[in-house]
Amino acid sequence: MRQGAKELHTRLLHDEHRKSYIHAIKHYAYLIALFALFAGGCAHSPDRALNTDHSISTPPPPQASIDSKPEQNPVPPPEISVKPESVNIGGKDKPDHTQDQTGSKDENLGDYTGEEEPTITISDPLEPFNRAMYHFNDKLYFWVLKPVSQGYGKIVPEFARVGVQNFFYNLKFPIRFASCLLQAEFKSSAKELGRFVINTIWGIGGLMDPASDKQLNLPKNDVDLGQTLGVYGVGHGFYIVWPIVGPSSARDSIELVGEYYLYPISYIRPWYAWLGVRGYEMVNDTSLSIGDYESLKEAAIDPYEAIRDAYVQHRQKQLEKKVSKHNQSSANTAQPEKAGEHQ
Repeated sequence: MRQGAKELHTRLLHDEHRKSYIHAIKHYAYLIALFALFAGGCAHSPDRALNTDHSISTPPPPQASIDSKPEQNPVPPPEISVKPESVNIGGKDKPDHTQDQTGSKDENLGDYTGEEEPTITISDPLEPFNRAMYHFNDKLYFWVLKPVSQGYGKIVPEFARVGVQNFFYNLKFPIRFASCLLQAEFKSSAKELGRFVINTIWGIGGLMDPASDKQLNLPKNDVDLGQTLGVYGVGHGFYIVWPIVGPSSARDSIELVGEYYLYPISYIRPWYAWLGVRGYEMVNDTSLSIGDYESLKEAAIDPYEAIRDAYVQHRQKQLEKKVSKHNQSSANTAQPEKAGEHQ
């Protein structure tokens, strides 16, 4: 009995110790948890405190940020080098400083000014006389030449009038042949001779122009003694208007004298027969060009000045074409000679 009671007392005591142990564990569990949280917080507090102090004491380092609209620095336009001779102001060569700003606009303007042809002028010291002769020829055209030419054109068909024009052109062969020889254009002289022979024989005295066909390829050559004088450096001189003949110049007036002796019609006798043939030639030519003079006169503010300028421009272009052709033929003949010298 005593033994059993002792064991019971021991068990009860053991249970009490266990309950007190569990109670102690529960009591100190909060302290342990609090200590653990404190320890964990202290473990991270140095970095946090360091970061906090750093953010307050010193500003954060600059970071590369990408802006949706970045600031663009103005890029200078590419420099364009302009030669001084490209712009000529007042006769002096100066570089164009506005080229970088205007760009293609200035280039187009330069192209336009480069293509503009210089105006050819001629002295007109006899203007009162020339204006009087102009009005005389103007009235002669509207009162006599144009009505007669229109009536003639209604009677004679156009192909016949063209044949008559070809006939008189063929008769002027000596003028063109002599002009080519004086200009030392021997190939052109041979072509003129060939045209005259072909058109005279196969063209029925020159009424037709078979030499201009594609098979023969001998086109008309617009050459005269006035161009010959111009090739050798003789200028226009002064402007003069002759009655019936029309606008001319001092140089071309000399040509009129030479053509008189080289034109076979000039040797027709008596003189009024020659004058009648020349009058018929003028009427025939006018019938094929009615309206040209009227158009020029209506479009001009001062018809006298318009006709004068048109005449000198036309003669200058003929001369420039002839000079360029002469220079080209001279260069072609000089090249084989140089090649033979090198060999």
